[in-house]
Amino acid sequence: MQPSIRHLRMFLALVRSHSVTRAAELCHVSQPAVTQAMGKLAQETGQTLFHRSPQGIFLTDPGQTLARRATRALQILDTAMADMARPVRVQATWAQLSALIAVSELQNFTLAARHLGLAQPTVHRSTTTLEQAAGVLFFQRTAHGLITTRAGEQLAQAARLAMAELAQAESELAALAGREVGRIVIGALPLSRSGWLPSAILEFRKLRPSFPFQIIDGRYDELLLGLRRGEIDMVLGALRLPSPIEDITQERLFDDEVVAVARKDHPLLGKPVLTVDDLTTHPWVMPRKSTPIRAILDGFLADGPPSVIETSSVIMLRELLLGSDHLGGVSRRQAEVEAAALAILPLHLPGAMRPIGITTRSGWEPTGVQRDFLEILRKGAGG
Repeated sequence: MQPSIRHLRMFLALVRSHSVTRAAELCHVSQPAVTQAMGKLAQETGQTLFHRSPQGIFLTDPGQTLARRATRALQILDTAMADMARPVRVQATWAQLSALIAVSELQNFTLAARHLGLAQPTVHRSTTTLEQAAGVLFFQRTAHGLITTRAGEQLAQAARLAMAELAQAESELAALAGREVGRIVIGALPLSRSGWLPSAILEFRKLRPSFPFQIIDGRYDELLLGLRRGEIDMVLGALRLPSPIEDITQERLFDDEVVAVARKDHPLLGKPVLTVDDLTTHPWVMPRKSTPIRAILDGFLADGPPSVIETSSVIMLRELLLGSDHLGGVSRRQAEVEAAALAILPLHLPGAMRPIGITTRSGWEPTGVQRDFLEILRKGAGG
């Protein structure tokens, strides 16, 4: 659901004024234009948004839901447009903003057009029209290709988050009508996939058997980017301390220990005491250097093992360890899931405890469905 930005501004003017006449004056349009816009909004949302009384026009419950989300969406856009020419606030369309997002991500008009399923001249015209309304350049051509300006990046990011707010509105309006719309999108770091997240999803599906989930596996930096763009609702797994950026919120739910593992008949398992020299004479399977687990392992092993295979896949780690004398480093929860194949070495790693939890965007307002799932995540965190 992406109601016209212009219609949303009329809607919020009517919310504030309780009068079609006053709303028309505030938006510099005719009264019939406001009436038609409200009819279109009601049709698009499938809800009655206002009721009339002798005192004026007031919101219904669905209207209040839309007003809250529309206010958030337009505040995000208006903040990004604060230093731009005033016409952009009235003239910008979602189609133009979608073109801006695509070109800023792909840095190429032809690729952006292909991504959007549009003709290249259409995409170019959309961004050019938006630039003219804003009075600033969003793209610059250089010897190395197209580069998005700071203003372009700022507005593209705001447009992503504003669209995410309207997607939240659509889900909440559907819930008021007894329907389920939308999905929960989760960025899953390795530990969350081992028991905690699957258990939470299965528990949630007892309440809502058909509600869809999308689980995105990936590196932390990739998932963080998707979260900040509004493409991912939450990231689950190891928290980063200190926080890598200011516009996210981290909620610690439990701590997990990093352990060293090997195949069950590994020669080191027969030694009563293990030294660093014992460990560094064997090759290792480890996560990438930017991860908390790798930092703990590197800190303990000092100069490090002679050979390291980097992977975040527990399945890959398991198979490599089963077929060799390699050692590996994982969380204790992951190791316990693999207990049939792998053994935990009798070893305590200094600083091995790390916080695990939920990362969301600062200021993110979950829907009722998302709040229900978050509560299940919190309750299952100690298991």
